[in-house]
Amino acid sequence: MNAFDDFQKMSMSGMDKAMESFGVVSKRMQEIAVETADFSKKSFETTAAHVESMMAVKSLDKAIEAQSDYVKSSYEGAVAQATRIGELYVDLAKDMAKPFEDLAKRA
Repeated sequence: MNAFDDFQKMSMSGMDKAMESFGVVSKRMQEIAVETADFSKKSFETTAAHVESMMAVKSLDKAIEAQSDYVKSSYEGAVAQATRIGELYVDLAKDMAKPFEDLAKRA
């Protein structure tokens, strides 16, 4: 009977840890979604501003310069965003595993 009680306690503890982990996943995924939406909005606004500025350009040299600056800043923004999203996913993985660390130590 004692083994059954131990098994039941361990099962309940595991379930509690799983629910805690699911809560963390939900929170972190929401952060990732907000971060992605903010980047998309910023990217759209930057592109719209660039198109407007390109329409005002009077020479080919200025157009090439403006386009080069835009491509460079867009690339840097995309790399920074990818790095940020990567960090958020690493945090997600760490936080998902955290509730189960003490179960692994007990085993």
